Amino acid sequence: MIKNLSQIDISRKKILLRVDFNSPIDPQAGVILDDKRFREHLRTIQALRDAICIIVTHQSRPGKKDFTSLEAHASRLQQLLGKPVTFIDDIFGHTAQDAVRNAHPGDVIMLENVRFNAEENLKLNGEESAKTLLIRNLSKMGDIFVNDAFGTAHRSQPTIVGLPEVMPSVAGLLMEKEISNLSRVFEGAPRPVTFILGGTKVDDSIDVAHHVLSNGIADRVITIGVVANIFLAAQGITIGKPSSDLITQLGYDNQIAIAKAILDEFGEKVFVPEAVAIRKDGIRVEIPVDQIPADCPILDIGGTGLKSCLDIIKNSKTVVLNGPAGLFEETDFALGTYEIIKAAADVQFSVVGGGHTAAVIEKMGYDKRFTHISTGGGACIEFLTGKKLPAIAALEKSAAKFS
Repeated sequence: MIKNLSQIDISRKKILLRVDFNSPIDPQAGVILDDKRFREHLRTIQALRDAICIIVTHQSRPGKKDFTSLEAHASRLQQLLGKPVTFIDDIFGHTAQDAVRNAHPGDVIMLENVRFNAEENLKLNGEESAKTLLIRNLSKMGDIFVNDAFGTAHRSQPTIVGLPEVMPSVAGLLMEKEISNLSRVFEGAPRPVTFILGGTKVDDSIDVAHHVLSNGIADRVITIGVVANIFLAAQGITIGKPSSDLITQLGYDNQIAIAKAILDEFGEKVFVPEAVAIRKDGIRVEIPVDQIPADCPILDIGGTGLKSCLDIIKNSKTVVLNGPAGLFEETDFALGTYEIIKAAADVQFSVVGGGHTAAVIEKMGYDKRFTHISTGGGACIEFLTGKKLPAIAALEKSAAKFS
């Protein structure tokens, strides 16, 4: 079992708080374009008001244009918290150590981008991470580790799995909320349960489909987007060269046979659209799947396919939605994504797997209508495959070790 904040005394303690402030940013201007992830962590930071809060986080990764300092992040957090946030241009050196030594309960300190340290970019298990210079030094600066970074829970990196190895560690409020809501999908969710799997992360989606169908978690699985194209190909339908080429380009040709095996085993439980929308002569054209032209890309679910899809959703009590239905960035091909979101928002228990879908939902103003929108796309979908996330395993181990 994982411990949470309510089970420990944090008063006057030095808390190392791992969050995920990795956000869209304008690298030239250093301006944060979306502070959603900041807002999600506010409750945990506010809950540490009687402690010295030392924030450990990252922005992007080495080699990316937005791999940058966290000075702007500290400034944005200060605005949102309404209290001073001290930015330290250091991770565990003398400057950081002095700042922590001189801090008082109620102070909030943000350390520099932890991925500026090469060790944080390594994939290591807990024991290996504990031996790194990064963890040996960071752990000396705090009394307790709080992991609130669900967005990086699927990463086996030193600050995620190493700190719980060497110090008492608990889940923050956001981490606790994510685990609670996503676990409910597996046990206790009102039935019928429908999973809607789309977007371009096909291998993860197919892993989820197999897990939830073979374990009786889902009553139906709806495929949309590139995931649906894979299942159409698995049915022997010719999906056209542009869509076939995209599957090859993404490295998912091997998933067609896996999709066929799922269809053979679970048949009627898997919904594959009977109509799609293509771009022909520059405009949206809807056609049955057995009439897809060789030279036109599939860019959305078609009207009759969408109606069947919406009927399933409306008869469901739980919906898990991960990934768009098509090229939603273009108005002509946003219909499927938008209508599926509207229908999913009306069910009794609704979970969204983060990423692009969450961004569309917020843009539509539907975010308050869903039970839970995950802050971690990759972590969420890995959780839904039934795998134990490294961060969760590390917190469980720490709870047993430091009980």
